[in-house]
Amino acid sequence: MSMPLGRAVLFALLASAPAIAWAQPPEAVRVAVLDHPIARGDVLALADFTEDQRPAAQARMALPPRDCAGLEARRALPSGSIVMASDLMPQQLVRRGEPVMIRVVSGGLTISASGRALASGAKGEMVRVVTNTTSRTLDGIVDGTGSVRIVAP
Repeated sequence: MSMPLGRAVLFALLASAPAIAWAQPPEAVRVAVLDHPIARGDVLALADFTEDQRPAAQARMALPPRDCAGLEARRALPSGSIVMASDLMPQQLVRRGEPVMIRVVSGGLTISASGRALASGAKGEMVRVVTNTTSRTLDGIVDGTGSVRIVAP
């Protein structure tokens, strides 16, 4: 039975090749991993981490715990997982659909009204809100938990 030329060449190369050196297990390094499961929206703290051995390739993608502290989980994170930048976002101080205090600031004058957030946002981010009394839609800047500031000219 004849073998196609491509396969014959491949077979000859494999048969004459030295033992594969890269078949060794990957180097393991110590890396910070989550100590317990983290739910979507939870804010991470230094106490959420412990150390474990992981392949060096995985460890390169891991964020150190000090860089994760105070950030919010973008998705549910299982116990024992490394945390990457794509898993986190700035802490959301205003959440879509939740009540907010809207403050319109013009010079030394401040007017406050209650409203509802139409988008989620972290401190300093722009969000759209709607007032409860007039149903007017405004764009403002998140300046605290449940608080949006509108700067009037």
